[in-house]
Amino acid sequence: MKDRSKLTTEKRNPRSRGLDRRSALEIVDLIGAEDARVAQAVARQRRRIAQAVEIVAEAFRAGGRLFYVGAGTSGRLGVLDASECPPTFGCPRTQVQGIIAGGRRALVRSAEGAEDSADDGAAALDARGVRPRDVVCGIAACGLTPYVRGAVERARRIGCRTLFVTCAPQVARSIAADVVINPVVGPEIVTGSTRMKAGTATKLVLNTLTTGVMIRIGKVHDNLMVDLRATNAKLRDRAERIVRELTGLPRPAARRLLAEAGGAVKVAAVMHARGCCAVEARRRLRRCKDFLRTAMSGE
Repeated sequence: MKDRSKLTTEKRNPRSRGLDRRSALEIVDLIGAEDARVAQAVARQRRRIAQAVEIVAEAFRAGGRLFYVGAGTSGRLGVLDASECPPTFGCPRTQVQGIIAGGRRALVRSAEGAEDSADDGAAALDARGVRPRDVVCGIAACGLTPYVRGAVERARRIGCRTLFVTCAPQVARSIAADVVINPVVGPEIVTGSTRMKAGTATKLVLNTLTTGVMIRIGKVHDNLMVDLRATNAKLRDRAERIVRELTGLPRPAARRLLAEAGGAVKVAAVMHARGCCAVEARRRLRRCKDFLRTAMSGE
């Protein structure tokens, strides 16, 4: 598409006309009203997001990884989501990876020209050693970013399953990917500023995607993050509270049990439920494919 003015992400928003003449409170209210539309737009994509969750969960079970590829705000959101998975879910840091056009420098400084090369997007996947069992998720609010499209095209040639997140309905059907997630949030308050509603929608989609995947592969028990990495005081406190929830033990006993389990919440819970040592608890978890509910019940 040569005429980008036809894209929803580039259109002028009639509700924000005369924006520069409005008071601070009017601006805040208008932004809030527009943001209220975002959750509904994401909800309309629920089936496609669920389909993406199952694709990534299947890949993880087979030893695959998830790669986000984006530029600008989209790239930063992918890197952010990837970086938050290990401390929250205890997954390997390489399991979810974010690739941004322009590299690490682009995380904190604009590198807008870096998004214009499809070849660079493809090369970025090659540099990460992407394999057929991996999943590649392109992220581009406008859906046209050459760097992202080039990466997704390379992924398809490699044999990967592919996902794509875009807020532009005009190009969604032209995107060659297994699942295209297309929350249509409408024109931005400031024309073309997709760090706003489009960025918010993207964040919601990525949060839902990885959280759903981690639940499906056993990283969450009930609604507790039982695979968290207790790397600071807050997370150590949370780990102790989770062990107390799962065992009914008082805080001192839960702390001791957690120490015996090497700080692993799941191991501590299985030790208590099955009356076994840490080594046996880990064996049980492996036999149960890391699902705590099954390991605790002995089923």
